[in-house]
Amino acid sequence: MSKPEASSEASSEAKPEPGAKPKSTPKPQSGDNRRGAIAGLIIAILILGVGWWLARDLTSASKMQDCLMSGRSNCNVIEPAR
Repeated sequence: MSKPEASSEASSEAKPEPGAKPKSTPKPQSGDNRRGAIAGLIIAILILGVGWWLARDLTSASKMQDCLMSGRSNCNVIEPAR
């Protein structure tokens, strides 16, 4: 190809012909992006909640086990009346 041919091809791609319909670019679906982000946020919150619950449960079980292993017999937690 010579230079004039290459420049004419490039200019024909850049400018659509007057009678031709312009090519429409596909629009990104913003609803899908938001749904994925919200789903990820909900999953992350659920994982954090389960982790928090599990940590509290394991901590209380560990305290009970430490109490029992030390030989005490009254290891139940007594909460004061309000």
